[in-house]
Amino acid sequence: MTPTPSAPADRAPADPVLALTGLTRRYGSLTALDDVGLTLGAGARHAVIGPNGAGKTTLLNLIAGTERPDGGSVVLDGRDLTRTAPARRARRGIARSFQQPSVIPELTVLDNLVLAGWRHQERLPLLGGGRARHRTAVAHEQLAEVGLADVAHEPAARLSHGRRRLLDIAAALAARPRVLLLDEPAAGLTDRDIVRLLDVLDGVDATVALLLVEHHTEVVARVADEVTVLVEGRTLVTGPVRTALDHPAVREAYLGVSD
Repeated sequence: MTPTPSAPADRAPADPVLALTGLTRRYGSLTALDDVGLTLGAGARHAVIGPNGAGKTTLLNLIAGTERPDGGSVVLDGRDLTRTAPARRARRGIARSFQQPSVIPELTVLDNLVLAGWRHQERLPLLGGGRARHRTAVAHEQLAEVGLADVAHEPAARLSHGRRRLLDIAAALAARPRVLLLDEPAAGLTDRDIVRLLDVLDGVDATVALLLVEHHTEVVARVADEVTVLVEGRTLVTGPVRTALDHPAVREAYLGVSD
């Protein structure tokens, strides 16, 4: 079956925030990603879907820098970050949430967020206690935005899985990224938690590019404007959400439906 070609060149942003070209990752004889490319402009809402083992998380790892590609490049705002360490990529503007929320359970919810945003706030012309008070005030505002103000002073260990997920996303946003990577944000959430998650994602600054890996097609349809479908490490389809989800090759490979 012949895959649908990627979106036409005139759909790509003239000045992309994130440009991935020919990304390839091998583990011995296994090729997890094979010549994958993707371009995101400011404010893009793009989902990556595919069956288990398609290479979705590997793609996020290559963008975040926790893994190095065997081929291809990662360019952010015109700067090649392909060989740049994860911490430096984060400072350049790539933030990430994980399949399992990454929070410090012993710290309060507020302190988790203060810590997450501290590096960004160090650039502000504030000294000593002034900086700390400002960071704390900003963190309170951010917790209110994600619906966690009522548990600000509770240990993060007491949060439900869904609320830990929201805290993890808030922590990623605290650094004011250019690109936010979300790895299965709806995994393990109740219907009520998914509603909260969608509200939070709806509220993300319109200039931030979102790239999410997700199995819940209803979340993909709500959040994303475009979708890339990966199968066995290759791009099967890239295009508008409805077009991609309804394509026969996608329905057979990902949804298990044969027309």
